[in-house]
Amino acid sequence: MRFTKMHGAGNDYVYVDCFAENLDHCDVTELAKSISHRHFGVGGDGLILIRPSDVADARMQMLNADGSESEMCGNGIRCVAKYVYDHGIAQKENLKIESGGSVLDLSLAIGDDGKVDSVTVDMGEPILEASKVPTSIVESGKVVEHEIEIDGRKLAVTCVSMGNPHCVIFVPEATDDLVLGLGPKIETDPRFPKRINVEFVEVISPNEVRQRTWERGSGETWACGTGASAVCVAGVLTGKTNRKILNHLLGGDLTLQWSESSGHVMMTGGAVEVFSGEWNA
Repeated sequence: MRFTKMHGAGNDYVYVDCFAENLDHCDVTELAKSISHRHFGVGGDGLILIRPSDVADARMQMLNADGSESEMCGNGIRCVAKYVYDHGIAQKENLKIESGGSVLDLSLAIGDDGKVDSVTVDMGEPILEASKVPTSIVESGKVVEHEIEIDGRKLAVTCVSMGNPHCVIFVPEATDDLVLGLGPKIETDPRFPKRINVEFVEVISPNEVRQRTWERGSGETWACGTGASAVCVAGVLTGKTNRKILNHLLGGDLTLQWSESSGHVMMTGGAVEVFSGEWNA
């Protein structure tokens, strides 16, 4: 099976072109676990399958490193768009990619070498109703800086779904103690019935933040596009940031804007192809 390693802001996945590879008889859950392993496999935050779609230029199926499937990956979908364009599946500067039952619009910036440099993704409207995030922290309405207690510590959390669930926590410093210590406990807290991604965010200015993410099913990742989008929304809801921000993640920067007119979040960032190979396991 041929594969390609790609990353968006350091959020790295193993990609398989299912236009060329037939995985119909493959247990993709087990494949994701083995190929994502950083010591015994190719290594990555998970596995992304680039599949044909009846309603878009391609469909993204995203699996975390633990084999669980996620509805959406903002950094992953930018890399899918780059692969689709650069490898001739659909060479259009405006692509539609299906993911988690939705179709997203992506605008590509092409470099002098004829390949994709960066991608802007219309991430759609955030979901703020608690039951749809989902979370049982409140019975109805939004969860904005709601105080909860985890492991004896009180945290002010804001919950946003960008097609997958996020819990945003603004902190003076995003320390290992918070990210690695509390992150996994928040992820699996019963108040989040589908588990949850957790963002710990430092506000540098109303236009700039720094983010670390504990990602559901993968642990700490160097970037999270849906998480960065959720942070943009949470910053506006809490009055901590403006609608357009620069977000510094461990693996690079993303630009986010929550449009007041459309209600959609736009995300812009790079996409990088690292190497390709053959998986023989």
